[in-house]
Amino acid sequence: MTATKTITAESILADYADDIAFVAEEQPATTVSGFVDQLRTAIRNFGLARFDTEELEDAATYLNDADGSTDENERTVLLNRAAEYLKYVDDMADEYRLMV
Repeated sequence: MTATKTITAESILADYADDIAFVAEEQPATTVSGFVDQLRTAIRNFGLARFDTEELEDAATYLNDADGSTDENERTVLLNRAAEYLKYVDDMADEYRLMV
């Protein structure tokens, strides 16, 4: 039986803040709203480099909605969806690093 990782806002920041900050050319975000702002900047930068950013745009929407949610079950679902759309950020950031 495999253990499933619980997705939280904190785990998303821990997993993706450094890569998104690099692409956004900023210091890593420490809040979900700050991360969403950086993610939107990173989306623009990835777009200029001709990356497909549709999944990242969806992730930003889910994270923004999760940050504003007061319902814990809804928040969990939204964070899980965001994490699913962010799962290739590390590969994208590595490729971006090679380009700049």
